[in-house]
Amino acid sequence: MIIHPMPQNTYSTAMPLNGMAHLPHLGIIRAEGADAASFLHYQLTNDVLLMKAGECRLAAFCNAKGRMQASFVVYKRSAEELLLICRQDLLAQTVKRLSMFVLRAKAKLSDASDAFQLLGLAGDAVTQVLNTAATSPSAIQAWQRHTVGLADVLTLYPALGQPRAFWLAPKDVAPPTCAALSADLWQVGEVMSGIAWVELATFEAFVPQMLNYESVDGVNFKKGCYPGQEIVARSQFRGTLKRRAFIVQSESPMKAGQEIFSSLDITQPCGLVAQAATDGVHHVAVVELQLSASENSSLHLGVADGPALRLLPLPYVLRDDI
Repeated sequence: MIIHPMPQNTYSTAMPLNGMAHLPHLGIIRAEGADAASFLHYQLTNDVLLMKAGECRLAAFCNAKGRMQASFVVYKRSAEELLLICRQDLLAQTVKRLSMFVLRAKAKLSDASDAFQLLGLAGDAVTQVLNTAATSPSAIQAWQRHTVGLADVLTLYPALGQPRAFWLAPKDVAPPTCAALSADLWQVGEVMSGIAWVELATFEAFVPQMLNYESVDGVNFKKGCYPGQEIVARSQFRGTLKRRAFIVQSESPMKAGQEIFSSLDITQPCGLVAQAATDGVHHVAVVELQLSASENSSLHLGVADGPALRLLPLPYVLRDDI
């Protein structure tokens, strides 16, 4: 169900979202031990215990007030080993914070970025690696884990009409041979998928629904408790969601953490840039906005008369019930 009018503006680029990219902005956390899955289950917003071998999940780690301290794509590499992909600038402090809650659990968390290769696949590179050339790209489902030799391919939400996936394997495994895709254009795809990472500049800035995580399968409202669970559930079921994530385009570069102002009220910000990217010509971002500011107003970056922002359509439907 759509709970706000979809903007009619569109984004286009001469550079297709197609190929394989290196992802220096992301890192990998390893959780291992007999209790690793159950430990993460009670720390993250999504169900980890019931996650199947052929699945991966979007999830967040929140503080007691429901504010997101990190976000992940997580999957079970084996019964006692889980890998969590997250922003590199939050990785060290996230390992430290999560480790504080381990206590007597048989689980250990560590930075495993140097033990694995993490690459981004988009467009034909996804179908090539998955050997699904006969399948329509739109038929590739998000949040699935595919084992390809010694590598894992984790499918993500599409962007710009193209499938996307992570390719993750031990360091000594040869990567696939695909056309090259720049890290900048990969991050344009991240933004245009409408799913923003939590990064250092937005640490504790959002509850999950402010980034639409409940609409893209990043929150499970039926699982047990986790830090901030009561706040997240109350926001969902008491109808108090007044802020959402949108995609915008600007003639000026944007960066995470910048404030956004609306012509409806020039005295105080109405939102925040969550994640920004550029292809060198076009500048796009996922932004968190008051719902009232997303309609019948002009939006501006940084100050009330700052660069204008143009709303673009989300590639998914916002859910108003779960």
